[in-house]
Amino acid sequence: MNSDDQRPALRILGIRGVPAAHGGFETFAERLALHLVARGWRVVVYCQRDGRGPLAHDHWQGVERVHVPVAQRGALGTMVFDARAIRHAARSRELCLTLGYNTALFCAWLRLRGVPNLINMDGIEWSRAKWSAPARAWLWLNERAGCRLGDHLVADHPEIARHLGTRTAATRIATIAYGADRVLDAPTAPVRALGLEPGGYLMLVARPEPENSILEVVEGFSRRPRGLPLVVLGRYDPADPYHRRVQQRAGTEARFVGAIYERATLQALRRHALAYVHGHRVGGTNPSLVEALGAGNAVLAHDNRFNRWVAGAAGAWFTDADGFDTQLTALLADPGRLAALRHAARARFEQAFTWPAILAEYETLLRAWLPEPPLRPVDAGRGTA
Repeated sequence: MNSDDQRPALRILGIRGVPAAHGGFETFAERLALHLVARGWRVVVYCQRDGRGPLAHDHWQGVERVHVPVAQRGALGTMVFDARAIRHAARSRELCLTLGYNTALFCAWLRLRGVPNLINMDGIEWSRAKWSAPARAWLWLNERAGCRLGDHLVADHPEIARHLGTRTAATRIATIAYGADRVLDAPTAPVRALGLEPGGYLMLVARPEPENSILEVVEGFSRRPRGLPLVVLGRYDPADPYHRRVQQRAGTEARFVGAIYERATLQALRRHALAYVHGHRVGGTNPSLVEALGAGNAVLAHDNRFNRWVAGAAGAWFTDADGFDTQLTALLADPGRLAALRHAARARFEQAFTWPAILAEYETLLRAWLPEPPLRPVDAGRGTA
């Protein structure tokens, strides 16, 4: 760092890097970093890469990147990366934003060095059914640690803030949702390339896990002929018992098209879907659901406190396969209601989830936690006489 650089500075920890390639937190980090750079900030993002050796530095669209080589794979590699990145960030004494609490215990190093650190606490990760007992215990412990070690916490949903309020004082928690792009139009070519007709399919994007209700959705959808396909995005492994069960229960109108990560293709698929299906049962403000609202999708979602707040009047609700069948049958028979849900999706998105508003909220919060710059020698000599 150049000691003469007087720009406000932020270091972003907890993600694999930018540009985004791995999910919601990376997309948010990319958006925030570019927003702050355009606003005169100096932003440093820590990026994980495979291999060994010293840290490497470069720039991407005005964002400084610190590449941390990690030889280990999987969860262990993530832990090694986070530990190395946090120790390096601590030496700068600059404001840090940690995205996620999965290794929040390591943030003790920032606290010991007096480095201000804000933590986005993500969802109630330890409650997810996919984790083994040891993994759930580790995540539960780190949630507790994050609530103690973060100087301030960010919740992306009022229910997450309420949960964190059972762990720490409510005055230490800010609620700032996730954002998405407004998609008013998109080319139809990516849709037709998959053999789909614009406006003639349902869309579901989710990791194939039990807590995302994919089995219930596929079963409910396949109860009767629909006259249109359910397009399921995600990587399904025949060796996985749950993945195999989902595909075995699917009728001929359910189409599994694999994992698609290209942003323009996803936007086109959302924009031209008849409706978006969202089966997530846990978590806070889910990025995929917000992106559906940004594309003006009618939403057919699992009925829970998280989805209810996000989708609001844009949602029709189900809890099991029977409920999905009933709701979908009613929706397909009522074009007027589908149009009303699409209108409500646009209104809810503009009210709460546009990127400019979300990023401005973050900047306001971050500015409040910037450390005081050290006095220069000329300033120190002036005194108060």
